[in-house]
Order: sequence, then structure tokens, then C-alpha cells
Amino acid sequence: MFIVTGASGKLGRKIIENLLIHVPAANIGVSARDPSKVVDISACGVRVRQGDYNDAESLRHAWAGAKNLLMISSNAAATGGNPLKQHATAIRIAREVGVERIFYTSQVSSAEASHFPPGRDHAATEKLLAESGLAWTSIRHGFYAESALMLNARGFGAGTLEGPEDGKVAWVSHDDLAAADAALLAGIEVIDGPTPPLTGSEALDLADLAELAGDIMGKAISRRIVSEDIMEAKARAAGVPEASIAVMVGYYRAAHAGEFEVVDPTLANILKRAPETIRTFLTSKLRN
Repeated sequence: MFIVTGASGKLGRKIIENLLIHVPAANIGVSARDPSKVVDISACGVRVRQGDYNDAESLRHAWAGAKNLLMISSNAAATGGNPLKQHATAIRIAREVGVERIFYTSQVSSAEASHFPPGRDHAATEKLLAESGLAWTSIRHGFYAESALMLNARGFGAGTLEGPEDGKVAWVSHDDLAAADAALLAGIEVIDGPTPPLTGSEALDLADLAELAGDIMGKAISRRIVSEDIMEAKARAAGVPEASIAVMVGYYRAAHAGEFEVVDPTLANILKRAPETIRTFLTSKLRN
């Protein structure tokens, strides 16, 4: 059986939609903290069970019969939780229930010395996977195009993208990554250990995004560089949690250091087509 965790989340849902192209619904199971949020998935014939990374017994039940498990990375750190503890529990239970291969949604910044806090967590999780005794694939996602929109939504509206010095980012859509994740889970492509970076076909920094968005929206959008201190002060004044501020600062430092700039053909090779461009993505969002 093919199991997907985090079924109620944006990525999880899209992975299941794509997995149904490759695998009969009867061979798919999902786990969700709140199964009531995925009744539509159950209606498709997919097995739905409650499962929470903080509850080992729930995972044991939710993942019974699993051979291939796609473990979507925890975002517990955003609320002060411990994603590594959760991932360690998940890996242990996967081994206990007889999972043959774990697929883990990692990120291109995965490295012990990454400036990006999630990148350090991904590297630590990959180490746990390597020590698990199980076959594993760490799917190193590029930076979500949705984040380019979310981080800069106010700036696009105001006409100024403001932040510390940054660097190029090979933005990629949830849709394309979900399609690739499903293909890997279904065995359409086989990669052992960390995948190459699954990225878009071009890398742009904030100045590039400002120019691109301005062209799409038909107005001038500038790029203004401010210090980390100014950015942090404004974020705190707006009530942004400290954990989120740390991730924000880490993003700018990592981008400036080139952690997100690699453009790699692996995603296009898996999809058998070119990934969606950031222009196409932003056009669909900024003109709505």
C-alpha cells in the first residue's frame, strides 16, 4: 500500500490527486490529524485514518500495511514544536510496521550549516533516514513559488519589495512538485537517498520579481534593500512570532549565500515536460 501523510494539507492533497493517476485508489492510504477534513478523499475510495506525528500509536494504525510511505515534513517548528522528535517517531513506526521505503519531503537548502533553519532540520532528518536501515528517498524540493507570492504580497500591492540583501531563487510550484512526488512514490522514477534539487527552470531575486510583477500588473514596482534589524523590528511590531522571524531572516541570509539559486533539470525529467515558469505562476495570481 502507498501511504501519504498530511493529507489535509495543500501539498498532501495535490500529491494524492497525482498518485491516483498512477495507482488504484484501493492501494492508497492517507493519514491526517483530522480525518474530517479529508472526507472527499475517502469518497474517492482512498483509505483514510487518523494519524499524528506526536502519537506513535495512531501512526501504527494509520500506516498498517504500508510498503511505500511519503512522509511530509513537519512544520512544528513554526509553533515552537520539535520536528526532529516527530520525524524520529515517524521513522521508528515506519520501520516497525514494515515500510520498505520512506519518501521524505526535504528542501534544496538541506545542510547542517544552512542559514535557513528548516534546511538544518531537513539535514538532520536525512541523517535519521540514513541511519534507519530502510530504503529512503529524500525529495529535495525547490523553494515554493507560493512563498514568493506570500512573502511579497504586500509589496506587490504597495509597489515596493522591501527586505535585506537576497539572491537568486529557482522558484517552483506546488503543482509541479506534487506531480513529481507522486511519480517517485509510485516508482515511475527511482532515486535512492537525496534527489538532485527539484527546481524551476530559472532563478530570480527580488529585483527580478519586482520587474516581473510590475510587467504583469502594469505598474512600477521597485526593490528596496533594508537592514535585517529594520525588517525584524517591523515584523515584531506587526505581531509576527519569533520563530517565523528567524525563518524569515534565515531565508534572506540563505538566498544571499546562494542556497536556493541552483537550476537543475531533474524535475523536468521526472515530469517529462518543462516546469511552470514563475511568470506563468505570478500571472495567474496577480491578475485575479
